[in-house]
Amino acid sequence: MKYRLLIWILWPSFLVAGMAEGLLFTIVHPQDLLFFGHHPDISDEGIYTIGFFAIWIFCAASSALTAYILPGIESPDSKEVDRGLI
Repeated sequence: MKYRLLIWILWPSFLVAGMAEGLLFTIVHPQDLLFFGHHPDISDEGIYTIGFFAIWIFCAASSALTAYILPGIESPDSKEVDRGLI
């Protein structure tokens, strides 16, 4: 059940992170970014990668919080129940 919950959290957040990164980097070019007043010494692909993983972490945290507050989910054998916050 824990692996299923992990997939329920990571897969939707992966899809949303991919769309969000496409939207973000359609508007902002990596060469336009400044970190503490300096341009980073990272390639554009590196910035895309860092941006994707940062967005994925935030989306996964959102999905995990949603899964945490859901009511209990019964396992297929009905002996074990995952208790949610609500």
